[in-house]
Amino acid sequence: MLSRTLITAAAHASTPHIQLSTSIISLTSPFTRASLRTLQNAIIAHATTSKTPVTPGEVNAAVLVPLCNVDGVPGVLLELRGGKLRSHAGEVSFPGGRVDPADASFLAAALRETQEEVGLDHRQIDILGQFGPPEQSLLGLRVWPYVGFVYPRGSRHTDTGSLDDPLPSISLSSLTISQAEVATVFHLPLSAFTSPVRIRPDMFRAASPYWAIDVSDLVEGFEGVNDPSGHSEVSGGREGRLEVWGLTGWYMSLLMRILKVYT
Repeated sequence: MLSRTLITAAAHASTPHIQLSTSIISLTSPFTRASLRTLQNAIIAHATTSKTPVTPGEVNAAVLVPLCNVDGVPGVLLELRGGKLRSHAGEVSFPGGRVDPADASFLAAALRETQEEVGLDHRQIDILGQFGPPEQSLLGLRVWPYVGFVYPRGSRHTDTGSLDDPLPSISLSSLTISQAEVATVFHLPLSAFTSPVRIRPDMFRAASPYWAIDVSDLVEGFEGVNDPSGHSEVSGGREGRLEVWGLTGWYMSLLMRILKVYT
């Protein structure tokens, strides 16, 4: 394994560049039907160059990247995993989990897990597509990520007016959280992905550069992470911070590349 010093140096040397002026959607204005259409087209274009076949016998998992407006601010809904879970306790993650034999598809698994973990009905979610390639988690699961936009309950089919009208915001208090799996949920604004005080360069699997995002101040009651090693991907973050990093951070950086926020 590379030392932390070498990993950090490599990350600084080859970290993706931020290109805010070229982003294909606004990072500060609410999501609209027009911006979702733009994002969906970009995901479809990306998928044509990153298709990955399903490997027989491999154990699969699926996650949802739930985009949403909260108080008119565009962002992504994230979980802080419960501290008593056998795996990934205390980590920031997307809703999702292992694909069960009864699931009709990987997407169906992601939607089922999302409803179980945060109470979002599949009818509230407009699926924009699947991106990748799907990476293998440290537990050996092949993780397939999907992107969707979350509507408040009962409002998905009431969109009228201009394509540029803001889509409705969700209320975090309306979510039904699984206490056995999720400690809390929070909204991470898209603008955070370009904030100098939040981002730091890191390396995914000690090979691919990406940005990790500090979210310590966005999680109510957060008191720091005990991570003596300082570099394991299975923990809350570096140096006592709570971060979007590891596989979750890698997928968010990949989505930012699709949005042309990162190059």
